[in-house]
Amino acid sequence: MALQLEQVSKRFGDFTAVDQLSLTVEEGTMYGFLGANGAGKTTTFRMILGLLNTTAGSIHWNGQKISYATSPLIGYLPEERGLYPKMKVLEQLVFLGQLRGMNKTAAKNAALQWLERFEVPHYTNKKVEELSKGNQQKIQVIASLMHDPKLLILDEPFSGLDPVNVEMLKRAIIDFRNSGATILFSSHRMDHVEELCEQLSIIHHGQQLVSGNLRDVKRSFGKQNVRIRADFPLEELDTIAGVITAHHSLEGAVFQVEEESTANALLQAALLKGPIRHFEIEEPSLQDIFIAKVGEEHA
Repeated sequence: MALQLEQVSKRFGDFTAVDQLSLTVEEGTMYGFLGANGAGKTTTFRMILGLLNTTAGSIHWNGQKISYATSPLIGYLPEERGLYPKMKVLEQLVFLGQLRGMNKTAAKNAALQWLERFEVPHYTNKKVEELSKGNQQKIQVIASLMHDPKLLILDEPFSGLDPVNVEMLKRAIIDFRNSGATILFSSHRMDHVEELCEQLSIIHHGQQLVSGNLRDVKRSFGKQNVRIRADFPLEELDTIAGVITAHHSLEGAVFQVEEESTANALLQAALLKGPIRHFEIEEPSLQDIFIAKVGEEHA
């Protein structure tokens, strides 16, 4: 087992930012860490990295506390930009690589390889401040990856990236995981977490609302979505007994239900109105679960 947090809390005066958080991230897995702004995600990352002390509880990686000695084995992508705007890209990456224990030649070679992979080799001599936000994000990602860490912590890695570059970064992260690295990342994009992560936690106001295997989390939610497409309006179906919520769009309608019998009732009622183009019973999305859990807390 790679990373273990046990009953970790962090208080700033009277404010509790993280409240008795426990989670285990197995070696070689990708773990999604979800929460609204201010939920305590970044505070948790900083405690894992030893940048903040815990108020209570313990954090271990491979049975040891994280310290300066383990620094070369860890990569961290902060949510806020952490680059020197006046420094040239390659100089900066070599400098950051050396801080992680690489020698200058190895750092330069790794930086050039990653710049090539992320399709920005022509930026080696540009100052960071001359790059777009998306390309600055790429440089920041390279800085967190280039020393080949065994534990990688990514705080909103996809922010500022267009869809093409998101796919490029996703492939790099998957390759990293497949080579045996342990990855913990936060994202506001539930679809990314759903696609990439085997395990996840949802935290809210510093407390863990949900944690576990993605499949088990979905199963235990106890609700399903029924998607219907037709060439006529489906609003009349909203009133069928057992429908919890309904969302209508140009594409059709999605009804949230608890019982399979409600799905059958929806199908029968729709068929009475006319021909159906599409009918599907789907498992809930992570977005559904997140909104339900965090929304319940807000309510």
